[in-house]
Amino acid sequence: MSPTSPANFTLLLHGGSGRLHPAGTPFPQEAAYERTLAAAAQAGFAVLAGGGSSLAAVETSLRLLEDSPLFNAGRGSVFSHAGVNEMDAALMDGATLRAGAVAGVRTVRNPISAALAVLERSAHVLLTGAGADQFAAEMSLETAPPEWFRTEERWQQFQALHAAAAHPAAPTTKYGTVGAVALDQAG
Repeated sequence: MSPTSPANFTLLLHGGSGRLHPAGTPFPQEAAYERTLAAAAQAGFAVLAGGGSSLAAVETSLRLLEDSPLFNAGRGSVFSHAGVNEMDAALMDGATLRAGAVAGVRTVRNPISAALAVLERSAHVLLTGAGADQFAAEMSLETAPPEWFRTEERWQQFQALHAAAAHPAAPTTKYGTVGAVALDQAG
């Protein structure tokens, strides 16, 4: 591809939906958040530029976000109502309409890689809980102890929500996880 020719591939990435911090309050990690998001986008784009698949580009990008404590994904995930980090990930191949997903995993370091393994190496579409953790281990995916996923910021958010449990949560206290969509050179 020459410097003047348009790319025939693209990657769109987001670091989460909703608001992690109340409007008008400082976000001390904003610069680190933006750097990590940019690095993840660049890594996925490099996969596409090298002729890699959309699935590989999305997995590459999202693994970087899952490894960062700044995002609600993998390390840094919010706590469930029971006070544990339980993570979900889903992946779909638009060309084949095949999908793979995991839900409620507690030990899979990169849930997006587990979702890809379900898509590529399983007869299932969705695996949950302990069964999904076991499948990931059988696929030799990297695991981590529960404390690896915990961050103090998310724990404090969890504590604050529990303290206010008598009051319904305002919509601004809800936020989602990371996401990506890609178009590779094969279309």
